[in-house]
Amino acid sequence: QVQLVESGGGLVQAGGSLRLSCAASGRTFSGTAMGWFRQAPGKTREFVAARRWSGASAYYADSVKGRFTISRDNSKNTLYLQMNSLKPEDTAVYYCAQTGAEYSGSLYSSSTYNYWGQGTQVTVSP
Repeated sequence: QVQLVESGGGLVQAGGSLRLSCAASGRTFSGTAMGWFRQAPGKTREFVAARRWSGASAYYADSVKGRFTISRDNSKNTLYLQMNSLKPEDTAVYYCAQTGAEYSGSLYSSSTYNYWGQGTQVTVSP
């Protein structure tokens, strides 16, 4: 059983930074991809960033490109999201997600992911 546990959320002023972590356990990661999504109150869940567990390619929503960086530490089975220059509109619950092995579909779509964490709240004050 895959378990994803996010941490690192909190309250920060606009212009500040946070780093989210997602500790993954329960399966091998070869062939999978992992991503970050977020959901603000009254809005649908939206894609933030993703990358394959192996390889260097990363994908970002236009709204966070240049400000957020997704990375991983294979030795710790942990995914990170470094968030800089935060804006009030970044306020949301942030979720970590993982695909199954041999996945198909777009990494920008939540339906491609099989496993989800419980979410961590990020609040950016003006």
